[in-house]
Amino acid sequence: MIARFLRAVLLLALVAAAPPKPVRVEIRTEIGSIVVAVDTRHAPVTAANFLAYVDQKRFDGLAFYRAARADGRPKEGFVQGGTNNMMTRVLKPIKHEPTSVTGLRHVDGTLSMARDDPGTATGDFFIVVGDGHYLDATRKDPGYAAFGHVLSGMPLVHQMLAARTYPGGWSKETEGQQMMKPVRILSARRLP
Repeated sequence: MIARFLRAVLLLALVAAAPPKPVRVEIRTEIGSIVVAVDTRHAPVTAANFLAYVDQKRFDGLAFYRAARADGRPKEGFVQGGTNNMMTRVLKPIKHEPTSVTGLRHVDGTLSMARDDPGTATGDFFIVVGDGHYLDATRKDPGYAAFGHVLSGMPLVHQMLAARTYPGGWSKETEGQQMMKPVRILSARRLP
């Protein structure tokens, strides 16, 4: 009887100590679905923020609106979507979780938070296409907060990256990156 009780306690302790599994989210767009894995273990603050937007349906009806192609490499860069600073959809900014702390890296298919200064990220996110090491933290640059990766739907991300863009932009850094036809997000939901 005591041995059975001790085994049950040990089993419960092992289950409780197991790291959390990534949370899968389907981002349904007007051109198809992208399924992402949100890393709540390595980037808990950033992951919780993204999931708050998902759970509150704040991404529904918004869009992927930015195709940032890497200089001289039109098939690399990132596509950005989310609230586009729409104040009625934005939650309060979160603490920055740099890649130097989380251990995550910006590689092909990485899901990351957009921001201005560190600590200003809200409801805009991006998906990396190709090598995004320039988005990682360095000694001189805090980089961006990676918090997940694409499980399926990268062909749609490539399609968005290749979309036609306007010649202007909000700033010198975003010049030529605003998509002429943003891709509407129909919904973003957790998957079982």
